[in-house]
Amino acid sequence: MTDQAKTETLSVGGITAPLRYPFFRRIWLASLFSNLGILIQGVGAAWAMTEMTSSADKVALVQTALMLPVMLIAMPAGAIADMYDRRIVALVALSIALCGATVLAVLDRFGLTTPILLLVFCFVVGSGMALMGPAWASSVNEQVPAEELPAAVALNGISYNIARSFGPAIGGIVVATAGAFAAFALNALLYLPLMVALFLWKRVAAPSRLPPEQLRRAIISGVRYITNSPSIKIVLTRTMATGVIGCSITALLPLVARDLLNGGAQTYGIMLGSLGLGSVIGALNISKVRKHMSGEAAVRACTLSMGGAIAAVALSREPVLTAAALVLTGAVWTIVWTLFNIGMQLSAPRWVAGRSLAAWQAAFSGGAAIGSWAWGRLTDAAGVEIALLISAALMLLLPLLGLWMPMPRISTRGADAGVLADPEVRLPLTNRSGPLVVEIEYRVAQENARAFHNVMQDVQLFRQRNGAYGWSIARDIADPELWTERYHCPTWLDYLRQRNRSTQSERALDRQATALHIGPEPVRVRRMLERPFGSVRRNDDVLDRALTEVLPGDSSATGYSSTQSLRTRRAEASD
Repeated sequence: MTDQAKTETLSVGGITAPLRYPFFRRIWLASLFSNLGILIQGVGAAWAMTEMTSSADKVALVQTALMLPVMLIAMPAGAIADMYDRRIVALVALSIALCGATVLAVLDRFGLTTPILLLVFCFVVGSGMALMGPAWASSVNEQVPAEELPAAVALNGISYNIARSFGPAIGGIVVATAGAFAAFALNALLYLPLMVALFLWKRVAAPSRLPPEQLRRAIISGVRYITNSPSIKIVLTRTMATGVIGCSITALLPLVARDLLNGGAQTYGIMLGSLGLGSVIGALNISKVRKHMSGEAAVRACTLSMGGAIAAVALSREPVLTAAALVLTGAVWTIVWTLFNIGMQLSAPRWVAGRSLAAWQAAFSGGAAIGSWAWGRLTDAAGVEIALLISAALMLLLPLLGLWMPMPRISTRGADAGVLADPEVRLPLTNRSGPLVVEIEYRVAQENARAFHNVMQDVQLFRQRNGAYGWSIARDIADPELWTERYHCPTWLDYLRQRNRSTQSERALDRQATALHIGPEPVRVRRMLERPFGSVRRNDDVLDRALTEVLPGDSSATGYSSTQSLRTRRAEASD
């Protein structure tokens, strides 16, 4: 499906269509309160640090402490979200954040807060939210139908940006009237509605017939999938670059309010509110942008606009002009963020959705964390105005990255293709039997050799994404029509996972390769143990252990006969 078609899908039901679903509506409203609390605490923490020290470096480190955990634990968090019940993972994560916010409130209430303690417990809160992020993002497609997913993603962005419109202003009022303690305590209380909503959500997950991966293997699987997905790597690179440069405006905004506008906590809250208001405007207009512009054109236009707006913030000394520039910054920033997010949501298949979204969040938050520290150091050396002007210049140059790494078109590669029947097995196997070697023989007319080879390059990527290694394609020098694809899987269980992870677009690539096969016989598939230790009895007195075992792939358990195997090899598209 093209970008245009997806835009039409989004516009048919409207941006509010997902709110028809009770679970999504309840969780969305609760998340609005949670987002308000997070932003109120952010104002309190940033202003508390401003009062404790005049160092721009330490002020910027508040944002680093909140965002760095996302970069550090994103992939384990994504693997946990894919392995376990996402509702339970989110509840545990919220409990961690709640504890961090509560301790901050207690410390501030008794006057025990120091810059180091503030950063440590901001890191704890950030760690809880980092653990929650992948579980939260990847569970959206369980709350609404697939056709409503773009609107649901946009609505979640609107929830955050509504909170960003009012949360900072509320935070500024709270801090100005009751101090940072009230901001921390209010954040802790506002976590509770979301915890209740998640507790009441009766999540129904289809049980997997295969056991879950171990955490280490799940992380490796996620990294392998990402490194073999060119489109995802482009999105991650563009996200991180934009995050490093664009975070200057949020990291230095307390100093903009204090040093450039000569204001206090309320001025800072109003400026953050302007940024949030722009974000809401941007979120409400995403469908129009997607309808009239390609992804790359929209990203370029937004980054150019953001560069000009950051420059205006740097040069302005009038709160009204600064607020107007921040509205524009918030609008274009939200459009870019949502385009990246929707692309990741729709591209990653369900089995690796948490890990893919975790990588995206790590790229965004890691870029923001690194950038916040760097912009703070530069501000200490050169001042707020110079730092923001340099950021604006780099943002204006950022579209040049699109010449080398253009944004991929949004596709439906992530749509699940369904489970294949297990192959026939007559050799006794266990889940850990392996390595497994798979050889697939194609017979291709010589005039189609180049087209077949080109298709197989894409086949290589998706085989490796899904768990294969040591992939190769060879052509028989004595029989030029004969081609052999060969790859390995670590174990029998890994092979079963690999062949059932294919998406619809990947199965289509397999069918393209199989369509080029000629001859009366179907594509021939061989599955062999590379080191079949234990598959042969040591002597006649040793019984075959697996004669009475029911294992994945056992033809007696699946009813998958040798005749069925032969008939379906072509239909399996050589999986």
